[in-house]
Amino acid sequence: MEIDAFYTFTIAITLLLVGKIVTVKTPLLRKYSIPEPVVGGLLCTVVVALFYAAFDRRITFDLQMRDFLLLLFFAGVGLKADVKTLLAGGRPLAILLSLAIAFILIQNLTGVGMATVFGLEARAGLMVGSISLTGGIGTTLAWAPIFIERLGIPNAMELGVAANTIGLIAACMIGGPVAAYLIKRHSVVPTHSAELDIGASNDGRQSGLDYFCVLWALLALNLALILGLGISHILALTGLNLPGFVSCLMAGIVIRNLMPIAVSSRVLRLWPGVDDGLALISDLALGLFLTMALMGLQLWQLNGVFIFVACALAVQIALAIIFTIVVVFRLMGRDYEAVVISAGFGGIALGSTATAIANMTAVTQQHGASHRAFVVVPLVCGFFIDIVNALIISAFVG
Repeated sequence: MEIDAFYTFTIAITLLLVGKIVTVKTPLLRKYSIPEPVVGGLLCTVVVALFYAAFDRRITFDLQMRDFLLLLFFAGVGLKADVKTLLAGGRPLAILLSLAIAFILIQNLTGVGMATVFGLEARAGLMVGSISLTGGIGTTLAWAPIFIERLGIPNAMELGVAANTIGLIAACMIGGPVAAYLIKRHSVVPTHSAELDIGASNDGRQSGLDYFCVLWALLALNLALILGLGISHILALTGLNLPGFVSCLMAGIVIRNLMPIAVSSRVLRLWPGVDDGLALISDLALGLFLTMALMGLQLWQLNGVFIFVACALAVQIALAIIFTIVVVFRLMGRDYEAVVISAGFGGIALGSTATAIANMTAVTQQHGASHRAFVVVPLVCGFFIDIVNALIISAFVG
């Protein structure tokens, strides 16, 4: 049973509303900064899995709108990034990339070790390592045929998809609690700034949004999408395949910082809520994207490989939490920026770029803005780490 794109999008909106209402009404969810889309998205996942168990019928959703929402979101992030923030992010960017690379090695060594313990082909463990976790579903689908055809691991696809499913759910759940623990444990002082990159603050302050603010924001987002997709297409002609959301992030940064000062200052002077409009639209795009991503999870794919994948992922999740608290937070500066980046590291290590940003958004809505994190983390997640991950996987396979 396939739900078409229009009804899928309508269901996603409903689930995001449910998640928002439940989160507002549940202090425990707010305390640990659980992203609102997670509540509605996981509810849908469980209902679909129960329907399959009861009636042996699969419900699938047409998720073609999902990828566009991701592009829209990252275009908005770019449009709110200024040059000063980018320059300040140079050293933290290098440190975070180094930490992510180190954790890829830890993931793959752990996966190989767990496979050996369970009596499986050692390289099968890579499918519950950085292929499915740091790499995500796209990397899983790309490598699975190689493992099946060249390495003779027939259930490689099932292992990778199952690990990715559990990892994505875990990544959504650990970011907020890790941030809350770090703030309390190290007495970190949040910024409490309402000038968020994504979404609106929970401190009750009034926004300057009006008709023109939203209209200007929509125009800027569309221009960034056009430029970003053009950049991606031109780079593809040279043989460099850059993820679409990274090119849209870059396009937003270019438009924000190279726009004639007279035009930019005039717009901001007439409609000072333009940045609020960008933040609101980006927040909606991210929320709907993550909701639809969770709607697409098919829990019955865990059948047959559940015990091995569950044990391997339990170890991987524990390592991700320990590594984040002990290493990432300390080396990223032990301040509030480091807390927000730590909240996003679970998305880098276990889920996806969108998961990382959703975790950071939930934390900043609760405790205040953290501008540098919203530039550094997407660049590490979406561009550098994919290249490094591919090289490391090839070395392990070879």
